[in-house]
Amino acid sequence: MTVVDTFPHRVVENADMGIPLPDGTRLSARVWMPEDAADHPVPAILEYLPYRKTDGTVVRDQGMHPYFAGHGYACLRVDRRGCGDSEGLFDDEYSPQELQDGADIIAWIAAQPWCSGAVGIQGISWGGFNGLQIAALRPPALKAVITIGTTVDRYADDIHYKGGIQLTENIGWAATVLSWFSMPPDPAIVGDKWRAMWLQRLENTPFLAETWTRHRDRDAYWKHGSVCEDFRAIQAPVLAIGGYLDGYRNAMAALVEGLEAPVKAIAGPWGHKYPHISHIEPAMGYLQEALRWWDRWLKGIDTGVETDPAYRTYVLDSVAPSVSLTERPGRWVAEPEWPSPSVRPHPIALGSADIPFDLACGRSCGEYFTFGFGPGEFPGDQQYDDARSACFDFDPPPGETVLLGRPRFSATIRSDRPAAQLIARLCDLRPDGTSALIAHGMLDLRRRDSMEHPHDLPVGEDVAVTFDLDQCAYRLPKGHRLRLSLSSSYWPFVWSEAEPVHLAVTDAQITLPIRTGAEIPWDAPPPESARPRRRRVLRRGEETKAWSTDAKGRSVLTIASDEGEVEDLENDLIATCTLKEVWTLDERDPSSAHVRIDWTRSMARGDWSVRTETSTEMRATATGYDISYHLEAFDGEERVFEREFGATVPR
Repeated sequence: MTVVDTFPHRVVENADMGIPLPDGTRLSARVWMPEDAADHPVPAILEYLPYRKTDGTVVRDQGMHPYFAGHGYACLRVDRRGCGDSEGLFDDEYSPQELQDGADIIAWIAAQPWCSGAVGIQGISWGGFNGLQIAALRPPALKAVITIGTTVDRYADDIHYKGGIQLTENIGWAATVLSWFSMPPDPAIVGDKWRAMWLQRLENTPFLAETWTRHRDRDAYWKHGSVCEDFRAIQAPVLAIGGYLDGYRNAMAALVEGLEAPVKAIAGPWGHKYPHISHIEPAMGYLQEALRWWDRWLKGIDTGVETDPAYRTYVLDSVAPSVSLTERPGRWVAEPEWPSPSVRPHPIALGSADIPFDLACGRSCGEYFTFGFGPGEFPGDQQYDDARSACFDFDPPPGETVLLGRPRFSATIRSDRPAAQLIARLCDLRPDGTSALIAHGMLDLRRRDSMEHPHDLPVGEDVAVTFDLDQCAYRLPKGHRLRLSLSSSYWPFVWSEAEPVHLAVTDAQITLPIRTGAEIPWDAPPPESARPRRRRVLRRGEETKAWSTDAKGRSVLTIASDEGEVEDLENDLIATCTLKEVWTLDERDPSSAHVRIDWTRSMARGDWSVRTETSTEMRATATGYDISYHLEAFDGEERVFEREFGATVPR
C-alpha cells in the first residue's frame, strides 16, 4: 500500500456537518473538501451508511475520502437516520424512508454553494445496495454510482435466502444489526442529548429477525430494493466491483448484462472488503480507478472509462484449499464485451445417483462473508463434504480449461418428501488429492418454478430442475478433473428441512462456461491510500473457530471473536467488541438446529463509558422457528435499558 500525502488541493475536514431532511430530522455528516470549494465549487461524493462514522468506519474513511477530496471533490460520509450521530429512528434495511432520505441528501448536497451540482454515490455492502436503489429513484443531481460487494436481488442472492433457502446468515445478520445499532451517538458530536437519543433508539429497536424470517417467499418486501425488477430505472453510469471470495459474486455480471446505462465491472480475488484494503492479495488500486470514474462522470474529463473493457476479471489459479487464505495466485484479463463471445456453454452429461441425507455435510463450506477477522473463513478441502454427497467425477475439455461465468445444473429429481433442498458444488480435483471448491449453488425444490409462489414436490414423481451456480473465474490446469457434488443439506450454511429426505437424480447435466481464444491482459493499478488514522492497540484480540461434540452427542461449532481494545488517537474513543456464536445440531434430527449469538460492544472516553450486551437465539422445530432477542444497555455500570423479544415463525 502506497500512502499519498500530497494532493492537488489542500483538504479541510468537518466532523459534523448537519444535513436537514424535509421532516426536520438532522443527519450528521463527516465532510472533507478542498479549502477553496466555497469559491470554486466541486462535485460531491456521498457514502451513506448506518455503520457509525465516528467509530465504526472511521479507519476506512480516513484512507479514502481525503484522497478524493484532495483531487477536487467534496466527500460526505453520512450516518443514516437513527444510526451513529444522526437523529431519528432506524426501521429496517433499505426501507422506503432510507431511500427517500438518500435522495433528499443528494438534493441538499447539490444545492450547497460548495457543490458544483453534480453528485456521485459509492459504497460497499449496505452502501453498495442503497447506492443502486437510490439511483433507481433517479434523483436529478446523481450523475454516477460505484457499487461494491452488492446484489441486484435482495431475496435469492443476498444474506437472507439463497436459491429460496434460508441462510443461517439471516439470523447471524439480524444479531449483528441488533448489536451495531444498539450503541449511542457520540456526546462529542451531539452534546448532552446523546442519552435521550440513545434511549429513544433502544425503545424503538425493530425485531428484524422475525421480519426477515417471516417473509420466506420472494414477495413485495424483497422486491422493494431489488434493482433487477427494473434495470431501466437506473440511468446514472455504474461501476460495479466485487470479489469471487465474497458472498456477493454475481452482481457485477448481472449489472453489465442488465443495465442500459453506461456500466463497467471489475471482479477480483477479494473477500468482503474495498479492493485497495483487501486482506487477500493482490489488492487493487480502487482509489485510482474510482477517480477515473468520478472525473469522467462528475467533471466531464475524458479519462477513457467509456472504452474500458465491459468486464475485467481476475482468473483464479488452482491452489490447495486453505481456510486461512492471504493470497490467491492468478492473473487479470479483460473481456471487451459481456456476455463474452469467447465464453461458450459446454454441457456434460453426468448420469444418475441417489443423494444421501447427511446433516454433517457442510462443515467445509466456509463463511458467507470473508472479512479477514480471523482463521477459518474460507472453504477448506471439500473431501469431508464430498464423502457425504453424491459425486460425479468427470474430465473437462482437453488441455488447460478456463471457467468464466455461471455453471448451470439441470436434472430430473424424484423426492420421497414434499419439501427438499438441493445443493450443488463444483470442485477442482487436484493431483495432490484435495478437492477445492470452485463455485456452489442451491435451490429450495419447492421453488423450482417460482421464488414467489412455491409449491410442494409431488412425492415419488419426476420433476425437472435447473439452476445456476455462482459466478466463477477459474483456471483448471491440464490433468485436473472436476467433481459435481450434490447434497440435500448444508449445515451450518443453511437451515435444513424439518425431515430427512431421499432424492433420486437422473439425467444430471452440468453446463460449464468455457472461455476459448486468446486472453487480453489487464494491469490492475497498485493500491494507494491517504494518510492512515492514528490508533493505539491497548489489548490485542483473537478469533477461534472449532467443531466439537457435546455430552448429548450433538455437533457444536463455536466461533469466538475478540477485537481487542483500541484507542483512537484523533478522537480519544476507546472501543471494544466481542462475539460468540454457538451452532448446535443433533445430526440424527434435522429439526434440532439451534444457534445462540452473543455480542458485547463498549465505548469510552475519559469518565464516559457505555456498553451494550445482546443475545440472539434461533431454534428450529418440526413446524417452525423460535426466535428471541435479549438486549441490555449500560451507562457506566448502571443498566439503563433491558428488553426481550420473542416470536415463533412457521416454516
